[in-house]
Amino acid sequence: MAGAFEIRLMGDPVLRRRANEVTDIDGRVARIVEDMLPAMYGAEGIGLAAPQVGVQLRLFVFDLDEGDGPQTLVNPEIVESDGEWTFTEGCLSVPGMAFDIVRPKQVHIVGLDLDGNEVSIEADELAARLFQHELDHLDGVLLVDHLERTERKAALRDWRRQRQSAAGSPPTNGSISPAGHSAAAGTSG
Repeated sequence: MAGAFEIRLMGDPVLRRRANEVTDIDGRVARIVEDMLPAMYGAEGIGLAAPQVGVQLRLFVFDLDEGDGPQTLVNPEIVESDGEWTFTEGCLSVPGMAFDIVRPKQVHIVGLDLDGNEVSIEADELAARLFQHELDHLDGVLLVDHLERTERKAALRDWRRQRQSAAGSPPTNGSISPAGHSAAAGTSG
């Protein structure tokens, strides 16, 4: 059933495990990707990693709204990075929160597309941040892990309060709009 995925929120153990390599890009993987897209778009995100929907595979979908449409990277790996860029970053798995995070400004990422073809992308700023953010998810790393100890403790306290107050409210996938996207100015996974 298409679009059946719900985005997992911080606290779900699936978000803390390293995802498994994809060994066979088959129809099952294509269906997973097809079902991830409505979840990403429904949350107004620009990227979504498979673990965020409870699938322990090393892949993510993204759409930077540059006219290329949705894309997928399977078994992605950053092979080079350079520079430094601080940006207010949010996450679909930590809705309603955003933090100034320092990451490399440029990255060179490689992986496979859904046809099994090798992909090599040189990205900077928003795209570079998106790729780094989604790769973090594949390794069980969350946005709050990039914060200094005191800031992280305060963020986790705020998260618990937010979740408690939302307990009686319908769940939201709260994303950050393009001015504070989520994995880099666009809500990312």
